[in-house]
Amino acid sequence: MKDNHAVPDLVGGTPPYTVRRSREQMVRDVREGLTTTPKQLSPKYFYDERGSELFEEITQLPEYYLTRAERYLLEKKIPEIVASVGPCSLVELGAGSATKTRIILDAMRENGCAECYVPIDVSKDFLEATALQLQADYSDVRITPVVSDITEPFAIPPVASPTLVVFLGSTIGNFPRGQAVRLLSHVAGGMGPSDRFLLGADLVKDPEIINRAYNDSQGVTAAFNLNILERLNHELGADFPVQDFEHRAFYSTEHRRIEMHLVARSALIVVIPEIGEIRFREGESIRTELSYKYDRATLEDILAASGLSMESWMPAGDGAFALALSRVES
Repeated sequence: MKDNHAVPDLVGGTPPYTVRRSREQMVRDVREGLTTTPKQLSPKYFYDERGSELFEEITQLPEYYLTRAERYLLEKKIPEIVASVGPCSLVELGAGSATKTRIILDAMRENGCAECYVPIDVSKDFLEATALQLQADYSDVRITPVVSDITEPFAIPPVASPTLVVFLGSTIGNFPRGQAVRLLSHVAGGMGPSDRFLLGADLVKDPEIINRAYNDSQGVTAAFNLNILERLNHELGADFPVQDFEHRAFYSTEHRRIEMHLVARSALIVVIPEIGEIRFREGESIRTELSYKYDRATLEDILAASGLSMESWMPAGDGAFALALSRVES
């Protein structure tokens, strides 16, 4: 990144770059989302500790092709990417359990420079557990976890350049174009000329394959979706009858996106103490997530609008997924 100053080892302590979303912010977001038409909740509220655990289960499901496709591409392409970029630092947006991160860190080590890793995630407990495990396995790498909501401006600690910034898992798909451009513009603003940005993106394909990935036979995705209501009950004292909502996910060919909803099985009233009564008609839904699917031209357009220029396009052979490597436009 642009600043080349060293930072202390922060694992085991409280990261100075921690951003704690206040209860007041959560109440504002939930009030705004549930009093608009149609009702919606931000997918950032999926990721309490339980939600993060459920998402990791999703990535192991046979129907969920995204993780396997991306891992295959990373194993195939990362050695040449690392050899070309020569990164000393790795910054990961939405790190989660950082399972695929090990592929990159191993390649950086083999290339002779793996100074630090900065995982950024919204789930504090999950992130710190991940950071501690990585520190045990990579004792020569400085691990600096950053607890932050990437949907809002966030700070990246100063690290050594060249830096490889990665945004994997097609998480970019959760953002409509305008929001995606704002996020990537923020990232680009912190990059120097020797840094690179690696994006993983799910591609447009047979809708049946996509629909199966978000409606798995074991019901893990349904549990993940419903957990957002459990979280509101636990953290805001809401009284959502979780059993009276059902998971629904479908692919929109027109918008090239998955929509995920929670649908009320019957008419009901939910009380959230700091918000009041929220009324649902039978069949009314809360939209909890969008997941856009891409082609090369669409991603190049988003990157260019963010001040980034695509250097390399690396699609899987079956067209399921792609990696895109970009630099800051000069």
